[in-house]
Amino acid sequence: PSPRRSSVHSRDSGFGKSVRKGYQLPHVRFPKGLEKESAMPLVKYRLHGRRPPPQPIKMPVPGWGGDAQPRVDSNHEQPWHCMPFSESARYGIELLYPFEEELRVYRQGGQSVLEAAWGDPPDGGMMWPPFRTFGEDYYSYQLSLDLLPPPGWAVRTEPHPRFYTDATNTTPLAVPALIRTEWWPMMYFCIFKMPPEGTTHIFRKNEPFMSMIVIPDDPELKLEEMPEEESAERELRSRRIAESRDNLAGKTHWTSSTRTIFDGTYRRMYNAVKKKEHEG
Repeated sequence: PSPRRSSVHSRDSGFGKSVRKGYQLPHVRFPKGLEKESAMPLVKYRLHGRRPPPQPIKMPVPGWGGDAQPRVDSNHEQPWHCMPFSESARYGIELLYPFEEELRVYRQGGQSVLEAAWGDPPDGGMMWPPFRTFGEDYYSYQLSLDLLPPPGWAVRTEPHPRFYTDATNTTPLAVPALIRTEWWPMMYFCIFKMPPEGTTHIFRKNEPFMSMIVIPDDPELKLEEMPEEESAERELRSRRIAESRDNLAGKTHWTSSTRTIFDGTYRRMYNAVKKKEHEG
């Protein structure tokens, strides 16, 4: 932070208003190929029983996305303010808990407890109750869901993003798993982590409890150090952004109730890039 802001923290979380019409980013060279569109695959699904279908992740405000507080001085930071987080949170699909019976999961005296007033099974032939303990530290849930992306893609289960914004610590914690659905047509079950002693995870009707993303099925990610020329070029670009930051941010600076300074540099650059993509 600059000396005049020494009493507060400075952080870039991509906050701020949209780029003004005709706004040009100074000294910033966009990568080649922005006009190229990346198409996500069509994902088909089938369900057993009366379960709500998977849906794109929604980030409700107010809700787990935060309160509807604008980005102005003295307001508190909200999850939806942060563009990298909100984009990541909406990336994928979510599953909603379908049952009337509320389920509470906790530990008591070192034992795992799955507490719910289960009635008769809503559908014939389904496993009931649909939850089971799974060893000492986990439990399972029969999703009765099968997803089918195209060949070369796989499905990965994830914690629902509201897990990371939940101050009550009651959101279930789904364990990540990669499912190669091209040759595995079975209905899914999912494993969840038991909460620590003193914490209760709660499943409520129509609340999202886990998410899934579709990714390439080849996990062999290759890593290499940047060549010197490429590294120098990116360093030069980062310095130009830093030098132009006040201009890039425009009038989007604000200081939160925790005395943290935010600005809209990332968000305004994002909007400029998307505009350039759209215009071709």
